[in-house]
Amino acid sequence: MGIEKLIKKLKIKNWIPYGWNMAKIEPLDKPKGKLILVTSINPTKYGEGKTTMSIGLADSMTKLGKKVILALREPSLGPVFGIKGGATGGGKSKLVPSDEINLHFTGDFHAITSANNLLCALIDNHLFHGNQLDIDKNNILFHRCIDMNDRSLREITISQEKLKNNVERKESFTITSASEIMAILCLAKNLEDLKERLGDILIAFSRSGKPIYARDLKAENAMTILLKNAIMPNLVMSANGTPAIVHGGPFANIAHGCNSIIATKTALSLGQYCVTEAGFGADLGGEKFIDLKCRLSGLNPNVVVIVVSLRAIKSHSDDGSLDDGLGNLLKHIENFKNVFNKQVVVAINKFENDDEKELAIIQEFCAKHGVKAILSSPYLEDFGCIDLAKQVISLCDNNNSDLKYAYDLDGTIKDKISSLAKNIYGAGNIVYSSVAEEKIAKFEKLGENYPIVVAKTQYSLSDDEKLTGRPKNFDFHVRDIEIKTGAKFIVVIAGKISLMPGLPLEPNSEKMSIDKNGNVKL
Repeated sequence: MGIEKLIKKLKIKNWIPYGWNMAKIEPLDKPKGKLILVTSINPTKYGEGKTTMSIGLADSMTKLGKKVILALREPSLGPVFGIKGGATGGGKSKLVPSDEINLHFTGDFHAITSANNLLCALIDNHLFHGNQLDIDKNNILFHRCIDMNDRSLREITISQEKLKNNVERKESFTITSASEIMAILCLAKNLEDLKERLGDILIAFSRSGKPIYARDLKAENAMTILLKNAIMPNLVMSANGTPAIVHGGPFANIAHGCNSIIATKTALSLGQYCVTEAGFGADLGGEKFIDLKCRLSGLNPNVVVIVVSLRAIKSHSDDGSLDDGLGNLLKHIENFKNVFNKQVVVAINKFENDDEKELAIIQEFCAKHGVKAILSSPYLEDFGCIDLAKQVISLCDNNNSDLKYAYDLDGTIKDKISSLAKNIYGAGNIVYSSVAEEKIAKFEKLGENYPIVVAKTQYSLSDDEKLTGRPKNFDFHVRDIEIKTGAKFIVVIAGKISLMPGLPLEPNSEKMSIDKNGNVKL
């Protein structure tokens, strides 16, 4: 099925074709479908197949006669060329055309990067031409970005050319997925809201301590122009023909980890069910989906699917036993059932060489704690999630419970951090650096009751990737704080996490090939 046939089948009126298999479509805001959130336990460095499971689940629900639309994040070139690879699923459960989606796609990431760096250029141009706003060059909060893992850009010096008015200063890059522009695009309601949020970006403080915003540089219109097509969601499909809206791509360990509100609402407007995925473990993307995305949009998932693999369960133990990994799984189950008040089902991502007895132990453990764990093979089989699909549909037919949050929005920044760290992660004490203490005091003077987004390791419930399993009563270290007044949240930087990842010793780029006919192998 080509994209035009899919457009007609879904009765979409306004769209822009991007080749034979991709299109930009009109945003819709009449959600009527039921929402299924796919998340996971704390994963291995290769991930645990959430996207593959999401696609396989949606395909299987379609096979059962349901009208299902996927809502997924766009891949970042950083991981594609780095260690994780693409984000289009795999095996029998993948999106097509996977190479196009994994690379430039419809240009959204390029537009976001351009809008971000335009604002940075305007800041430095303002400094060059006399600095009428009295910007403190040592207190500039907005930084450049690039959609590539490049650790050399974490700390640099700019404007070194010997020009009379150049203002040499320190600068840093974040990866595009962690940029505020990415967050704004994913949280904006429409083009008007996008422009307003872009103007609200806090870019710096003056030397007298006055906040300075992007609108003070008259930047919001030009930035919005660069993003006017990027805000439209992208439509593709799975290899089995299930429609997929792929839009926005913030990482979950260093950003908020969910695709755009526009994409999810459009999917819910077009189908009976929307299957969506939040990045990394349930303590990261899953929590941010509830405490940020749902709080802002009014969305409420009917069912939460927690993905596990035998490999991931064992990765939480030094001796290869299951106990520590099962403890990690249980904490995530408890969080969604007891803290967020949601129905949960566990999806065991089954691989060829998995031990059947060990898989049965996982199922028995989950049953003991009141949750079904269902073997699924989305990578190995077409429609390899039929049993999971039946359970998800059954749970969706139950009355949806009211959504609860991990923290009170009216609390202080420290109240929110404490509630999240203790209730979701299992921390005992919060330790703040002097930099974090100073910034909390500074940002609270702005008087905004923003939700928080924690940047921390994905490999542990804690801020230390070596504390695997289910650590309890540990110290949670808050190293730094950033405020995003356009996205309207506070970023809490914990432990040794970096907002600009690096490439591994042998990056995926070394294994890629392209032949004389332009056929790509990623």
